[in-house]
Amino acid sequence: MTLGRRLLLALYSALLWLLLPVTLYHLVWRGLRQRDYLLRWSERYAQLDALPGLPAGAIWVHAVSVGEVNAAIPLVNALRERHPERPLLVTTITPTGSARVRALWGDSVHHVYLPYDLHGMVRRFLARVRPALAVVIETELWPNLFVPCARAGVPVVIANARLSERSLRGYRWMGPLIRLALSGVRLVAAQSEADAARFRVLAGDRVRIEVSGNLKFDQPLPQASREEALAWRQADGRRPAWVAASTHADEEEAVLQAHLRLRARHPDALLLWAPRHPERFAAVAARVREAGLALDRRSRERRPGPDCAVFLIDSLGELPGFLAAADVAFVGGSLVPLGGHNLLEPAALGVPVLSGPHTFHFVEISALLHEVGALETVTDADSLAAAVAGLWAHPERARERGRAGRQRIDRERGALSRTLALIDGVLAPGG
Repeated sequence: MTLGRRLLLALYSALLWLLLPVTLYHLVWRGLRQRDYLLRWSERYAQLDALPGLPAGAIWVHAVSVGEVNAAIPLVNALRERHPERPLLVTTITPTGSARVRALWGDSVHHVYLPYDLHGMVRRFLARVRPALAVVIETELWPNLFVPCARAGVPVVIANARLSERSLRGYRWMGPLIRLALSGVRLVAAQSEADAARFRVLAGDRVRIEVSGNLKFDQPLPQASREEALAWRQADGRRPAWVAASTHADEEEAVLQAHLRLRARHPDALLLWAPRHPERFAAVAARVREAGLALDRRSRERRPGPDCAVFLIDSLGELPGFLAAADVAFVGGSLVPLGGHNLLEPAALGVPVLSGPHTFHFVEISALLHEVGALETVTDADSLAAAVAGLWAHPERARERGRAGRQRIDRERGALSRTLALIDGVLAPGG
């Protein structure tokens, strides 16, 4: 490494050390809303007593939170099957991501939080884990993670890599530092040609960049929860139902007002509501009650009662089953400029999809679904209510839109096999 690069990394590390007290404030602040942030601090500072008996040579997969963990499901399952002789470590940053890892794989994979991006902590982490390979899901560019991996001979693969135009603009002002981070990456397996082109802008010719496709197209459908949800939909007389998935605080009022408008025209209408963050569960429940709507919660009831107007999905990992049982799904993070969330899940289940206009994290996917008529854009409570009501009024149109989305996604499958082939090439001697 040149003197200039060493100096740049030293300045970056010094700044993070100065900001270290902020991490404590952040954990306490988040912990006031979600208690799990107050637990397992030792892992975040690379005191890894939670990893007894992890032998060297593990395949390490890092997935920040629930969305990335869900994207990694087919890859993790395939890596476990393909390399049974190697232990598998999955790291996350958020408690919800951690809970999802445990719900999916239990003790069959090792799991800890990834430490903060400080040189000493990352070095302790690597010395304890001694991985054969690091697979980072989607977009995590950490200089003190990638450069020490390269120095330790640990190849880094960014899998299912995505980089929006907005993220590219944000990273470019840190150009030298990001190029330094990417110099420690062996391979970027990008979701699309557009993502690959944006990574090339950041990395130049310093890293191999291939297009492998989006792993979310290869996600297995949750058959058990799907069958359960469909069973209660048949039993309740097929009352009109819609899902509001992955909503954020600034979207809650629009969702609630849309449902009140729908209830005025369809008094038995049911909203299946899954806020993005667990700390919003109580606030959403309070809003629903204040609006005078009958509420049931998944944590207390297996299914909505006959008088239930809003069923709050205050659990992790069960949303796909409820998506499958709905007539239409609205995907949040999109009425406000957050970039949107996973549009593929409802579409893969044959459910027509609605989203707000802000889907800049999923430009290619939203364009693909728009192209076949499976996705409709809404902007506020009025247009959201009108779109849901329109699909209820024309069920054959809704079914056709759902079929079109599912068929389009089926044609896009194959990212898993391409990604595995690329990873095997990196794992192979001399790869």
